[in-house]
Amino acid sequence: MKKILSAILALAMIASLALCFASCDSEVKTVTKDNIKIGLITIHDDSSTYDKNFIDSMKAAVANLGLRDDQLVITSGVPEDENCYNEAKKLANDGCDVIFADSFGHESWMLQAAAEFPNVTFAHGTGTMAHTEKADNFSNAFASIYEGRYLAGIAAGMKLQQMIDAGTITADQAIVGYVGAYPYAEVKSGYTAWFLGVRAIVPSAKMVVRFTNSWYDQDLEYSTAVALIETDKCVIISQHADSMGAPNACEERNVPNVTYNGTTEPQCPKTYLVASKINWTPYFEALINSKINGTKMDYDYTGTLADGMVEMIALGAAAAPGTQEKMDEAVAALKAGTLNVFDCSKFTVGGQTLTEYMADVDTDEAWAKDTQVIINGIFQESKFRSAPYFDIDIDGIEIKNK
Repeated sequence: MKKILSAILALAMIASLALCFASCDSEVKTVTKDNIKIGLITIHDDSSTYDKNFIDSMKAAVANLGLRDDQLVITSGVPEDENCYNEAKKLANDGCDVIFADSFGHESWMLQAAAEFPNVTFAHGTGTMAHTEKADNFSNAFASIYEGRYLAGIAAGMKLQQMIDAGTITADQAIVGYVGAYPYAEVKSGYTAWFLGVRAIVPSAKMVVRFTNSWYDQDLEYSTAVALIETDKCVIISQHADSMGAPNACEERNVPNVTYNGTTEPQCPKTYLVASKINWTPYFEALINSKINGTKMDYDYTGTLADGMVEMIALGAAAAPGTQEKMDEAVAALKAGTLNVFDCSKFTVGGQTLTEYMADVDTDEAWAKDTQVIINGIFQESKFRSAPYFDIDIDGIEIKNK
């Protein structure tokens, strides 16, 4: 989630847009399959694993729906500032009927453009404002990717147990590391879910997290992974960052690695274990079809394992025997609702089990925590808003640079 958004700017912009949304023509313009045109705005290009995942997913949706290549316009390298607004306006003026942006800080600019083009459908990944703004032509989407992270953690735990059983490490050396971009809820939700998956296999495991404070910096991600391996003595590494920096560091040092958004097995055949990703294709297909059919998407859409938006990439050759079976068991339990990733009985905070927690779900100027999110002992991630709001530091995770 690209939280380079200025809170003051965002809230001021929301206030200024409210009147326009209330007064603008809210009629939904429908288009035919033959003439619909889609715009995609990305913060980086396909050299970033994050943006490549969106680009590939949108291209797949266009192909699956039988649309022509010229019905998709991709604008890459758009920063989280007024450039996003300008690009969104340009796409709308050039005839795009659906425009999607992929980075958190794009959201306020997309809302501004949506207010000016009420017959164009605007959508945004990882955002937080649509469920409170309720603009007819603007929506957010994300997925319960924490479930994918948990499953990837099971794969890491199986590898960790294999290393302990083989005598490669001792039980007290069961330390895993995580290269995080920023200390935001999306990152914390992901690495906590991953760690809980590890601990489902090796309950004594510990984790060290180091933040790069950048979404895409190959050199910094590389050096951060090296620090986790050499300084913190981590024996398995995962990441929420967008380059090949961490996987390359692991391959050079023969340290097992869990990636995000896609496999790195071709580049890292000795160390790649597994990857999880949000498969945006089902959502993009639904978004495009909603425009063609004249229907409206939910203000805030959450994809799941069941609808194919949470996806596990095939295991690598380095994975431990029995890993797929363990993951399959967990998938079945997650789908059945008998397993909950953020079951509060499975972790502690300051030595205590959480029984209640107020989360920041509805964006306001103070980022106030406004919603009770623990129900029946379960932290209800992505229930009240698609974008993650799990921002808790649980016991067993050491953060080296808050």
